Amino acid sequence: MPDTLRYVTGEEIFTGDRVRFHGHAAQIDFAAAEMSDPEHSCFVRLYGGGVMVNDPAGSGHTFIPVDQLKNYEDLEFVARS
Repeated sequence: MPDTLRYVTGEEIFTGDRVRFHGHAAQIDFAAAEMSDPEHSCFVRLYGGGVMVNDPAGSGHTFIPVDQLKNYEDLEFVARS
């Protein structure tokens, strides 16, 4: 099981979080961290986990693997829904 998924600033990442991504309003579609989640376990198996960001004004859907989250300073937590 991967470590807890966290933003660069330390907050835990949850499905539904409102975020800013590359300066655009966006949302976390899902946070894949558990093999017991049948809908997203393939992301845990393939990448060790990660998050899917939905940025409709910019890049659309972007998957960020857990080992690259630390490089995404432009993924900023805004609010929990």
